[in-house]
Amino acid sequence: MRVAALWFPDWPVQAARIDDQDTDELPATLAIARQHRIRVCSAAARHAGVRRDMRVRQAQAVCPGLVVLDEDLDRDGRMFESIAAGLDDVASSIEVLRPGLVVVDAGAAGRFHGSEDRAVEMLIDAAARRGIDAQVGVADEIATALIAARVGAGQVVPEGGSRPFLDVQPVTLLAAEASLHCEQSLVDSLGDLGIRTLGELAALPATAVTTRFGAAGERCHRIARAAADRRVAPDLPATDLSVAVTPEDPIDRVDAAAFAARQLANILHERLRTAGLTCLRLRVLAELADGTRLERIWRTREPLTESATADRVRWQLDGWLTSGGAGAIATLILEPLESAPPDVVGALWGERNDTTAVRRAANRVQSTLGIDKVLTPRLVGGRGVAERIDFVPYGEERGVDKQGSWPGRIPGPLPARLTHPATRVRMLNARAQDVVVTAEALLSDTPHALGWGRHRYRVAAWAGPWPVDTGWWGPDAQRVARLQVVGQAENERHPRAWLLLWLSGGGWRIEAGY
Repeated sequence: MRVAALWFPDWPVQAARIDDQDTDELPATLAIARQHRIRVCSAAARHAGVRRDMRVRQAQAVCPGLVVLDEDLDRDGRMFESIAAGLDDVASSIEVLRPGLVVVDAGAAGRFHGSEDRAVEMLIDAAARRGIDAQVGVADEIATALIAARVGAGQVVPEGGSRPFLDVQPVTLLAAEASLHCEQSLVDSLGDLGIRTLGELAALPATAVTTRFGAAGERCHRIARAAADRRVAPDLPATDLSVAVTPEDPIDRVDAAAFAARQLANILHERLRTAGLTCLRLRVLAELADGTRLERIWRTREPLTESATADRVRWQLDGWLTSGGAGAIATLILEPLESAPPDVVGALWGERNDTTAVRRAANRVQSTLGIDKVLTPRLVGGRGVAERIDFVPYGEERGVDKQGSWPGRIPGPLPARLTHPATRVRMLNARAQDVVVTAEALLSDTPHALGWGRHRYRVAAWAGPWPVDTGWWGPDAQRVARLQVVGQAENERHPRAWLLLWLSGGGWRIEAGY
């Protein structure tokens, strides 16, 4: 399979410009904001110093001429339909991943138009609009094509050349494209572990990545090693799960389309739940009053929820109705082209969780006990491990705190698991005497062994100590020191590693484990 990915950078900004082409009042420095933070901005705004996730006030201070518009997902989807409609004249297998990003079966288009290069050139020409930028990437897999489109305009990866191409790409590209569904926190953790390129990630054993990072890590690892992906326009399922609605009066208004989308999405997902399936690829068909038939295919990497389905159908109908080329819609049909069993759902907080079930359960508890009764962790600044974790109410989005220098903080990679604060240990030298931290913030002797309850470990290596004098300005002043230690028991094949904390009152405790 050969896949062409057509990416429109900063699409929300470009959609706003298309919507404003009649008045042409928007300046070059334009940004789209969500919850008082910049979500996306134009190239001119970036050149002036505006960055994503920047507060709106700060962005306007950096760029006084900046015009900030509120995020409008309906506008993004509606404006993109005019782009996708132009691509239909070049290729038959077009799938929308999100507004601003489509994938095309480049192999089929190339065979029809004579060559792959000719088909790609025609796709770019079909997407051309005044003031609208587009980049294309071609590769053997969908994920590789998405990365190629972001690397540079017209990036064509030769057949069988995905691994050499991906090996030199930075691992940060995984989080740059939302359609890849690679979490930013996971990519940051990979960077903390010293993994800088996709080639370094692909070189790791798959079992090790999955054990440490779960299903999200497995997804990133598959992308990095160019594993086989789903095809563009795969075979249709044998079971017909499509649903349709024919209203008494043809749909010619956007509000009526939104109501029909919500109603039909509910019926579709009830049918999918009965069949024990989820939808990964959805076809939206509309039969007009004059007999014309319109259709568009939406693809997602994660299963579509009822709300996500309704949104995509609403965007599509809004685009058809406002484009001026379509009449009233007489019949609306939703057809799941690709379905799969849902992930295994075990205990609510088990290793493999259904995020939808977790979300519903958390919302139910919040509605009963209050929003502050269900919390989620987020990283903040700090020197130790526990103090770098802050808890916020579930569902609440807060910006990333500015990271200071934090003298004395523990270097990465950070431990993976916190230990109970009452966990006490003894550090001994070769003469079975206690090793302590002196007033000069040095170890009193060379560590030889570590005693943790009934367990004994021989110390193989250590780093530190790092002294920290915290809260000296208030009543909770405390002097502590941290030490990284690697030890191994006689009956164990592999060593262990801990982060020890020396308290000002004397005594060691295990703060976290690696």
